[in-house]
Amino acid sequence: MQSPSATLLIIDDDDVVRASLAAYLDDSGFRVLQAPNGPKGLELFDSERPDLVICDLRMPQMDGLELIRLISERQNDLPVIVVSGAGVMNDAVEALRLGAADYLIKPLEDLAMLEHSVRRALDRSRLRLENRRYREQLETANRDLQASLHLLQEDQDAGRQVQMNMLPVTPWTTDDDFHFAHQIIPSLYLSGDFVDYFRVDEHRIGFYLADVSGHGASSAFVTVLLKFMTTRLLYESRRGGTLREFKPSEVLDHINRGLINCKLGKHVTMLGGVIDQERNVLHYSIGGHLPMPVLYDGESARYLEGRGLPVGLFVDATYDDFEMVLPERFSLTLLSDGILDLLPGDTLKDKESALPELVAGAGGTLDGLRGAFGLAALHDMPDDIALLVLSRNLA
Repeated sequence: MQSPSATLLIIDDDDVVRASLAAYLDDSGFRVLQAPNGPKGLELFDSERPDLVICDLRMPQMDGLELIRLISERQNDLPVIVVSGAGVMNDAVEALRLGAADYLIKPLEDLAMLEHSVRRALDRSRLRLENRRYREQLETANRDLQASLHLLQEDQDAGRQVQMNMLPVTPWTTDDDFHFAHQIIPSLYLSGDFVDYFRVDEHRIGFYLADVSGHGASSAFVTVLLKFMTTRLLYESRRGGTLREFKPSEVLDHINRGLINCKLGKHVTMLGGVIDQERNVLHYSIGGHLPMPVLYDGESARYLEGRGLPVGLFVDATYDDFEMVLPERFSLTLLSDGILDLLPGDTLKDKESALPELVAGAGGTLDGLRGAFGLAALHDMPDDIALLVLSRNLA
């Protein structure tokens, strides 16, 4: 529903009709301005910048069609509603062609119909404004990513800085105390591991950890592509003005198709999730990733359930969404498979068995894990290592 603080400008030479419309819309919560003719209306328009204009067509000094033209020249996306008793089809067609949002015939038997038309036009105007803003944000992001890719290809020093700049701020805490922190340790100068977290909307937070096959510049290039594709998908999901569900499985499917179409010869193992803060629910999807995320509730730790195919490898791959209610006190630890080289045990099963106990012993925090794995002293690792820890109420 449109905010009642919107400002409306009514331009009509009939004082009785104008006052009647203004009184009704004022009672409906709008701020209403009035003008008895086109020139006075344009003066008010220039000084007050209303959110919507309601005008008659047949007026002295300046007719409504000319008024719509002049308003469109000043602000071509401003909604204009014509309320006219002229009833001539050609006038209605011309008004709509000039950009009028609606055409209503006098006398209006039910002013609620006018209010409905006003709110609908304001909602459409708001959605157009949001879409323009999202498009500008995407274009800016695309320019930044293109510049980043160029630097990455030309200079590994610049490429490393670019890659670090693409990573989210760490640590990051939301208004309701969800805490995110990460660390990436590349085995070479550039990393094929990547993490990101971001607001989907005011009630949801998205995140992922990705491990690109291989090492070095070619794998680092794919991390730039991952950032671009997720940014693009987030924009596309907003284009209608309301966000779609933005399911993790949709994100993985989108990236899977994108990587296959690019024919880079690279695939990714990853886990993507969305936290619904209103429902306190985590939705996540698995893209062939090991080890699985470890959930720590303050007392014990366990792996999340789920499985799925790697991303960018199989054309017909499908991805499932899993759901769980989040504990009031918890941490969720995501790690790339480079961490397996640091775990005790001779077999993969032994190493995976040791991980939940190690997370619990570290208190489910990134600082605790740094100490438990001895990350500060690492050098000459055979694989990249990435850690992403999201938590709540662990301090």
